[in-house]
Amino acid sequence: MLDRVAYLNAGTDGPVPRRAAEAAVERTRIEAEHGRAGEAHMDTVTGLIARLRARVADLLGAREGEIALTHSTTDGLNTVLLGLDLRAGDEVLTSDEEHPGLLAPLAHAHLHSGIEVRVAPFDELAQAVGPRTRLVAASHVSWVSGRVLDTAALRSTEAALLLDGAQGLGAVPVDVRELGADFYAASGQKWLCGPDASGYLYVNEERIAEVAPSWLNYMSLADASRAAQLHLHPDARRFDLGLMPAPATAWALASLDVLAEAGWAWVHERARNLAATLARQLAERGVAVAPRGDSTLVAWQGADPEADVDRLADAGLVVRAIPGRGLVRASVGAWSSEEELERLAAAA
Repeated sequence: MLDRVAYLNAGTDGPVPRRAAEAAVERTRIEAEHGRAGEAHMDTVTGLIARLRARVADLLGAREGEIALTHSTTDGLNTVLLGLDLRAGDEVLTSDEEHPGLLAPLAHAHLHSGIEVRVAPFDELAQAVGPRTRLVAASHVSWVSGRVLDTAALRSTEAALLLDGAQGLGAVPVDVRELGADFYAASGQKWLCGPDASGYLYVNEERIAEVAPSWLNYMSLADASRAAQLHLHPDARRFDLGLMPAPATAWALASLDVLAEAGWAWVHERARNLAATLARQLAERGVAVAPRGDSTLVAWQGADPEADVDRLADAGLVVRAIPGRGLVRASVGAWSSEEELERLAAAA
């Protein structure tokens, strides 16, 4: 695909590495020819899952036992918001640049638990934390503007921190302990170039007991023979949302291999530098670029963003509009080229 179009929409879905597609096809072929039953098959599936959990833990700066496998960023956010003992009168603070994938779970938690949800400007969240703020739930990197949350200021508050890492993990360096995150929910299909319906949730080991699993299944159990007694895994595996299919797991692992072989430090630095270059080129042409941070996202004002997206697609430039914000957004990856960004800046 990258030889045909300038793909600048990894913030929605990342490009699929050829090796990842081949891994998924090969695993599907094996299952078609040999079936999906028996101890050998299950050992293969659980072995792939264990490898993926370890790889994601390493990317997050976490321990394996702090990682749950989900289907999306929103799955992780729901797990935390519904699992914490949030009650009427508790305040959850969020920002004015949040994705519907967080806003909907917050609205549901309000209806379900009676919590109060308060909104503050993205760059003023730490100052907005009050005595009743039990949890701050916000994006690590804003999907709207590409601004990066001031987690250093939030660490000095008493509130727990739930980060939406949909535009973080894979795009920028992540160390959950350095961030001070108690919980970090992320996507597999975006900057990690994995399959749709893949996601990851970090739960600090000291917080695991505070979160009640809301979607119990076979993978939650430490001992399936004692399912009726809810003998759960003592670690974050209790929050796994079912068995991840082997072809999808093989795809996810192969994508991580491709990126790791390029070098994560290089992947992060190149993408962020290219995004900064694009922002500068757009501004030099008089385009109103939204305030942004050291991230991989660049958004700019458009008179008709949806029409702009279609026009740019016709020119082989794949970007997206941000609904209700009057913005067009480019997601710049390490796979992007300087020539592609020059073309986009000239056509925007």
